Amino acid sequence: MKKIWITFISVVSISFIILIWIGTEVYQTQPPIPETVIVKETQEILYTKKDIQIGQNVWESIGGMEVGSIWGHGSYVAPDWTADWIHKEATFMLEAWSQNDYNTNYNTLDVEKKAALKARLIEDIKTNTFNEVDKSITISESRLAAIKENIKHYSSIFSEGKEEYAIPKGALVNPEKLEQLNAFLFWTSWAASTNRPHKDYTYTSNWPHEPLIDNTITSDSLIWSGLSIVLLLLFIGILTYYYLLNHEKGELLTKPESDPLINLKLFKSQKAILKYFIVISLLIGLQVVLGIITVHYTVEGQAFFGFDLSSFLPYSVTRTWHTQLAVFWIAATWLATGLFLAPMISGKEMKYQRFGINFLFIALLLIVLGSMMGEWLGVHQFLDLTTNFFFGHQGYEYMDLGRFWQIFLGIGLVLWVFMVSRHILYGIRKKDESKHLLIILLVSVMAIGMFFFSGLMYGENSSLPVINYWRWWLVHLWVEGFFEVFATVVIAYIFSRLKIISVKTAGRVSIASASIFLAGGIIGTLHHLYYSGTPIQAIALGATFSALEVVPLTLMGFEIRENWNLLKSKQWMQKYKWPIFFFIAVAFWNFVGAGVFGFLINPPIALYYIQGLNTTAVHAHTALFGVYGMLGMGFILICLRFYSDRVWQNKKLKRAFWLLNIGLVAMVLLSLLPIGIIQAYTSITKGYSFARDTELLYSPTVQTLKWMRMIGDVIFSVGIFYFCWFTIDETIYNFKRKHVNQ
Repeated sequence: MKKIWITFISVVSISFIILIWIGTEVYQTQPPIPETVIVKETQEILYTKKDIQIGQNVWESIGGMEVGSIWGHGSYVAPDWTADWIHKEATFMLEAWSQNDYNTNYNTLDVEKKAALKARLIEDIKTNTFNEVDKSITISESRLAAIKENIKHYSSIFSEGKEEYAIPKGALVNPEKLEQLNAFLFWTSWAASTNRPHKDYTYTSNWPHEPLIDNTITSDSLIWSGLSIVLLLLFIGILTYYYLLNHEKGELLTKPESDPLINLKLFKSQKAILKYFIVISLLIGLQVVLGIITVHYTVEGQAFFGFDLSSFLPYSVTRTWHTQLAVFWIAATWLATGLFLAPMISGKEMKYQRFGINFLFIALLLIVLGSMMGEWLGVHQFLDLTTNFFFGHQGYEYMDLGRFWQIFLGIGLVLWVFMVSRHILYGIRKKDESKHLLIILLVSVMAIGMFFFSGLMYGENSSLPVINYWRWWLVHLWVEGFFEVFATVVIAYIFSRLKIISVKTAGRVSIASASIFLAGGIIGTLHHLYYSGTPIQAIALGATFSALEVVPLTLMGFEIRENWNLLKSKQWMQKYKWPIFFFIAVAFWNFVGAGVFGFLINPPIALYYIQGLNTTAVHAHTALFGVYGMLGMGFILICLRFYSDRVWQNKKLKRAFWLLNIGLVAMVLLSLLPIGIIQAYTSITKGYSFARDTELLYSPTVQTLKWMRMIGDVIFSVGIFYFCWFTIDETIYNFKRKHVNQ
C-alpha cells in the first residue's frame, strides 16, 4: 500500500505544480486590454479599457455564454460572436477596398487582385499595434469603418431581436450598454485576429479558422495532436497489460450465500435524507422540461409551437436553468449519498447530524430557487451590473449563478465536508482493513469541498482568459476529477460491504484508479483552454495529458463484464439488480460518451475546427447525463435499496433504464451527431463562422435533423418520468415507515 500511496501523492502534487505554473503563464501572457483604442489617422479614441471591461459585464448580464459563444465557449443557436465579428469585419474591408480601387465587387475580381487585397487585409488586421508604453491599440480608418458597420449590426440584433438566434426583441436597449457590449466583442475579435508579439499566430493560436485573414491551424497544434494520439495508443497498451497482469491478484473472497446487509442498522439521519430524493426527482423533471423548451428554440426561434414564450422565458434563461439544474441535481445526489453512507461507515450517528441534513436541505432549496430567480432578473436587465454579478447571472456556462449564491453553496459544502468527514475519521480510527479505503474517501470528500472555491478565484472585472482558467478548475477538476474519485471509492465501499470484494482490495484498487485518471485528469484540464487566449504550453500539455484521460476508459468493457457477472453470482444479488444496471450504464457511457465522443473533440486539431459545434453537445449529453447522471441515479437506487424493506416491483425501473439509454442513443445518432458532422465539414472547408451561420443551421437538411431529435427526446423523457415516478413512490413509502432501527 505504501507504494500506491506514494504514487497517488506524487501524481497529484506534480500535476498541480504544472497546472498552477500554466496558470501563472495565463496571467502573464494573456491578451492585453488596452487603455485606449485609437484611430491611427485621426487619433480619435474609439474605446477605453473601461468600455471593454463594462462591456464584458454587460455581455455577462444578458446571459453571456448562454447567448452564442465567445472563443468557442457557450451555446450553439446564436453565432460565435468572435468568429462572426472577424468574418464580417474582413468581408466589409475587402468589399470597400474592391469598390474603391476597382469599382467592382470583391468576388468578381481575378485571383491576382483578390490576393493583393487579402494581403493588405492580413497586414492591417494581424499586425499587433499594442503600444507597451501608453497601453494603446491603433487601428486604421478602413478598419474603423468596418467596426462601425459591425456596431450597427450587433446593436440591431440585441435591441430589435433576431428570431434565428433566439434573441428576443428588447434583450438590450440601453444605447450606452450596447456601445460597451460592442467594445467587448471588438476586443475578443482583436485578440483572436492579431498576432502575439514576435509570433506568427494570434493570442488564441489562430482560432477561429478564418481563411480571409489566414487564420489556420498552427504547426504546434498539429504536432501535439499527433503526439497525443501516439501516447494514447502507447498507454492503452501499457494499462491493458497491467490490468491483465494484476486484476486477478485481489484477495480470494467467498461470496456470501445471503445478503450481508439484510439486518443493516439504520439511523434517523438516513430517514432525513429521503426528502432529498423527492426534490432531486422534481429537479430532474424540471430540467428535462427546460431542455425540451430550449431545444425547441433552435427550430422556432422565439416561440414554442406558436406561443411567444421568449417574452417570459428567453432562450438564455431556459438554457441557463437547464444546464445549471443538471449540475444541481447530480451534485445533490452525490452529496446526499455521502450523508446517507456516513453513519454506515462509523456505525453511529454523530451529534446534530439530522439537524445538519435538514439545514443543508433548506439551503439547497434557497440556492436553487434564489439563483434561478436572480438569473431571470439579470437577463431581463432588472439589476445593475454589480448587483447582477453577485445575485444575478455571471454569464459563464455551468457556473451562471451569482457570486452570492456561489458563496452560499460553498458554505453548505464546508458543512457537508464536516458532517461526512467526522464519520469517516471515526471509521479510520478503528484501524481495521478499511483504513486505506476510508482515507482515500476522506481525501475525495475534502477535495470536493475545497476545489469548489476555485470558482471564486476571479472577480467582477477579471479578464476572459483568467475566468476561463478558474472556471475549468471548477467544471473539470471539481466534477470530473474529485467527484469521480468520490464515486469510485463509494462504489468500492458499497461492494466491500456487500462482501463482493475484500475491503483491502477495494482500498488498493480505489487508490490506484484515482492515481490513473488523475494523472491525465488534472493537467488534462488544459484541453478546455487551447484557444482561450492562453499560451502555447496549454496546447502542448493539454493535448498530451488529456489523451491519457481516455486510457482508463478503454477498459470499461472489463468493468461491464464484472458487474454483469456479479448479478449472476448469487441469487440474493438480484435485490441490487437495478443499481448495478445503472452502474453498468455508467461504464458504457464512460467509454462512449467520455471516451469516444470526448476524444472526438479532444486533440487540438479536432477542437480547432469543431469547438462549440453540435459535436460538443454530443459529448456534453453523453458524458454529463450518461456518466454523472446515471451514476447519480444509481446512487439514489442503492440508498433506497438499503433503506427499503419491501420487494421492488421492477416494471417502472426496467422501463426507466431502457428508455433512458435508448433515448440518449437516439438523441445523439439521429440528430446531434449528424448536425455536428455537417458543421465540422463546413468549418474545415469554408471557415468556422459558416458552421455557425443561420444559412447552415436553418437549411432544410439541418432543420429536419433538429426535428428528428424529438424521437430520442420523447423516449428519454418517458424514461425520466418512470424513474422519477418510482423514486418518489418508493421514497414516500419509506418516509411513512415508522419502524427504523436506532
